[in-house]
Amino acid sequence: MRFVRTLITNHPLANIAFVVVILMGLIAYSRMPREQDPEINFNWINIATVLPGASAEDVEKRVTNPLEDAVRKVQDAKFVISSSREGLSNILVRFRDIPLRVFDKRVNDLRREIQNQANAELPVEAEDPEVLEITSSNGFPTAMVMLTGLADDEHLRSATRLIKEDLEQILGVDAVLALGFQDPELLVEFDPPALAARGLTALDLAEGLRLWFRDVFAGKLQTDHGEWLVRVSGTTADPELLASFYLQPPSATTTHVPLDAVAQVRRGRDDPLHLAAMNGQPGVMMSITKIGYTNTLELVGRIRDYIDRKNAVLAGSGLKLTLTDDQTIPTRQALSVMQNNAAIGLLLVLGVCWLFLGSRIAALVALGVVFSVAGAFVILDAVGSTLNVSVLLGIVIVLGMLVDDAVVIVEATYFRMERGMAALDAALDALREVGLPVSAAVSTTIAAFLPLMLLTGIIGKFMFVIPFVVTVGLAVSLIEAFWMLPAHVSALGRRAISHSKTQKLRERGTHWVRLKYTRMLTRVMRYPVRYLGLALALFIGAGAAVGAGWVKFQFFAFDPIRLYYVNVNMPADAPLEETLRQAQAVEARVRSELRTGEARSVISLAGVQFTETEVLYGDQYGQIAVSLNPAQPGMRELDAIIEDMRETVTGTPGRATISFLKLSGGPPTAKPISVKVRADDRQELRAAADAVKTIVSRIPGARDVVDNDITGRAELSLKVDVNATRNAGLDPGLVAQLVRLHLDGEVVADLRDQGEKVELRVRAAPRTVVRVEELLDDPIALPSGGITNLGALLIAEEGESLGLIRHWNLRRVGKGGSTIKKKKN
Repeated sequence: MRFVRTLITNHPLANIAFVVVILMGLIAYSRMPREQDPEINFNWINIATVLPGASAEDVEKRVTNPLEDAVRKVQDAKFVISSSREGLSNILVRFRDIPLRVFDKRVNDLRREIQNQANAELPVEAEDPEVLEITSSNGFPTAMVMLTGLADDEHLRSATRLIKEDLEQILGVDAVLALGFQDPELLVEFDPPALAARGLTALDLAEGLRLWFRDVFAGKLQTDHGEWLVRVSGTTADPELLASFYLQPPSATTTHVPLDAVAQVRRGRDDPLHLAAMNGQPGVMMSITKIGYTNTLELVGRIRDYIDRKNAVLAGSGLKLTLTDDQTIPTRQALSVMQNNAAIGLLLVLGVCWLFLGSRIAALVALGVVFSVAGAFVILDAVGSTLNVSVLLGIVIVLGMLVDDAVVIVEATYFRMERGMAALDAALDALREVGLPVSAAVSTTIAAFLPLMLLTGIIGKFMFVIPFVVTVGLAVSLIEAFWMLPAHVSALGRRAISHSKTQKLRERGTHWVRLKYTRMLTRVMRYPVRYLGLALALFIGAGAAVGAGWVKFQFFAFDPIRLYYVNVNMPADAPLEETLRQAQAVEARVRSELRTGEARSVISLAGVQFTETEVLYGDQYGQIAVSLNPAQPGMRELDAIIEDMRETVTGTPGRATISFLKLSGGPPTAKPISVKVRADDRQELRAAADAVKTIVSRIPGARDVVDNDITGRAELSLKVDVNATRNAGLDPGLVAQLVRLHLDGEVVADLRDQGEKVELRVRAAPRTVVRVEELLDDPIALPSGGITNLGALLIAEEGESLGLIRHWNLRRVGKGGSTIKKKKN
């Protein structure tokens, strides 16, 4: 106790330490980034690879399977989910709960294996795989910005590029995903009959442009006057200049052919992958994610300021920027509620202490609570935590516990001082008497919360924050109770005890409470069996209520975000433009069912669909994003809004299947019911999936029962007729390339124009045919001078492609899911 006496009697040290901790706590509280959820690394890695124009089966064979072989070599993977759809492979790798340093090593291993496999096996046409580490910061957009214009033209596209670059430069922005944005292209669209009539093929055109359209750095030339650099410039962004290029047919007797005689050269854009519109106006939606440990409130504030400045510049141009979704509103509201609850809790602690112990002792106890909370914030800031709802919930929980040890020690000290003992001696004697019990009580409370810190998985990472805050707060409260509080009491001396009339009333009141409590306790002790039976009956009744389903289970219940989606699933053969028209028709019905002031924005999207756990891409996917204003008295809840419009919206005429999706805060969750069916045979898989859907749909409360088996488009499968090709004098290896040039075309070169990459694409002029076989009627010039058609070089077979192929742990799988009506377990 000598060391404790030294600490308690060193009042300057105690006061300085007290003030320093309070100030450091205030600084830590003010500088901690604000966000709604704690910063969590999900141990998820997403690998996205684009193979333009490929069917789902081709993507599976040429991209997904090779990359899964690379993933197989990486250790500590918990499971692997992949999806192969038209033109896109997506692989999600979930690692086990491993230390951060090990996880970083595994991510580096994965990146290396993916890159090696991509270089070795992926087709030349495939883009480089994008490896993304998913966290709570980039898993959901912090804000969504919409740029709308009068027309979907170059003016809108070029403005989008500049705005996207500006947004990416804002402090705290991680990435900006622009939906509806198209890259620029120089298009050379040839006329197949015109080419064939001049003895040319699309291969001659593409190869000629590939050789000519480039800048050559020839080297250095030494002259008498010094050294010169020599370069040959062959690129141009001017379509008219490019149209003056001459082609040399293979036949030497044929004159040079000007490019504009066989093709139209124009400045255009690549084929859209997504389309967006708002209020009937075309636009581009920019989804913004933030860097980890960034203050969400400040970030969105900077985005708002940029939008205001930019709209002032865009005024009169027909363009307008709109912040369509702002997730800082619920964040700010949640933080405000928790801060108010913490302040109210502190005032209640102060009031109760004043009621039983007096104003001076109550003030000391309240200051002790402030000290403990400040110390907790210092430690939280030191370990890199953010100020979020979970942290403040932990503070609210621990507020009532922080006062326990202080009240026990100060009451023991107060008891001795009332009987004439000096303040210092009373404090030391109180510590001797209740020090160990107080330590044991705090330790048992910490021990009760520690198991929550040991939970695994994503839920465990979210849950870790609350018990950690409670543990840190209780640990700091022991320092305050064993050092700061006795030091302050000893410094006050006899002044800590009040002898006012209020104190006498307080003593009479506490005496009455003790008397009543003693009588009740005596009565219980006289009839132990009766009251033990009553307690047991209550316990059994609680268990029966849970077993009977009267108490509903909902782990990690978060309030729904004031944002929901209306999913529009079109048939597989639907083009992107039709999907957008259908989405806009649904949008019109959604708007008609919304009341004035309810909606912040309503956006129609085509080619993309956001779900709880992933993003779906494809022409048949449409979605309406409905962002609601913050809830105000008299406004409908989110569930009521959806249910009121469900019948009207789902009855929209058209070929679409329409469903609703609402999101909640907290960890990512799938549908309440999710069933996976695994099989290698597709027919067995389809039959099993239908049977499972039937079973799930019969469960009371289940609705929106869907599966992810998507029917693909009609497919024309072509094989090169080797004999016919050789007889025609053509190289069989080039016929497939010829087919591609007659459809989507090839990028043969590129250049930089005003800092933007522009690709040169060669393709046949766009056309709409009555029958798919008309493609095979395209004329092809032969080296001998004759003309044939594609159909004579190919063997055609019609069929149906797969729309989506899923793998679960490297095997094909079908998956079904459904939502559950409210008030159901």
